[in-house]
Amino acid sequence: MKSISSILAVASLMVFGGTLRAQQADGPMQGQPAAAQTSSASDAAPATKPASAKYLVPPGTRLPLVLHNAVTTRNAKPGDPVYLETLFPIVIDDRILIPAGSYVQGEITDAKRPGKVKGTGEIRLRINTMILPNGYTVNFNAIPTNTGTGGNESTDKEGNVHGDTDKGTDVGTVLKTTGIGAGIGGIAGRSAGGAGIGAGVGAAVGLATVLLTRGPELELPRGTTVDVILDRAVYLDASRVNFSEPGHASTLPGPANREPTRSRSPI
Repeated sequence: MKSISSILAVASLMVFGGTLRAQQADGPMQGQPAAAQTSSASDAAPATKPASAKYLVPPGTRLPLVLHNAVTTRNAKPGDPVYLETLFPIVIDDRILIPAGSYVQGEITDAKRPGKVKGTGEIRLRINTMILPNGYTVNFNAIPTNTGTGGNESTDKEGNVHGDTDKGTDVGTVLKTTGIGAGIGGIAGRSAGGAGIGAGVGAAVGLATVLLTRGPELELPRGTTVDVILDRAVYLDASRVNFSEPGHASTLPGPANREPTRSRSPI
């Protein structure tokens, strides 16, 4: 009897040991944490949303614009808005990115009236916002490189627009008053000395007129063309740039040719 009991006990131990080894080989026992379960939980984490594609308008791109509101150094001041519109579409890699007729807004950052002795009228512009025809608004930075005002205004490399100098009128004013003074002096004194005195008085009057009169104001009439250049890259959301035609700019008459407005003579 003892031998049978011993045999049964050994058999039970062998069965239990085999089951234990099988569980250890297959994985952890039920109720215990598993490395495989942790790994699969981490794999199920939500993926990050992919970034939307962008189209690049590179720095140095030129935008031809037309001015919708007149600007003059008579009353311009920093912070005043300027409103413009693109005249020609910008196409890159056979894709229309900026159609004609897109609205552009900027502001006056500095304004200076012409001096009485020297200096010209000056306005500094900064272009900073564009509204595409579908309402997509883009912030950017650009400065003027050229202006078509109808006068003799010019633009420097810093983006400042300068008015005309009217130096020819200054010289003409002095010469005209010199001649008038010489005639009056000659009649009064009936001598060469009288004419010389009169000429000196006339020259003095002409010079005083030039010194006391401002140069021509800088004028940017409505319809002035303004070329600007991007000084940094502009990135456009590809999902919002889907234009099938080049667009249409408003028809604005360009400014007429202008002569500088200045008091031409004290007489």
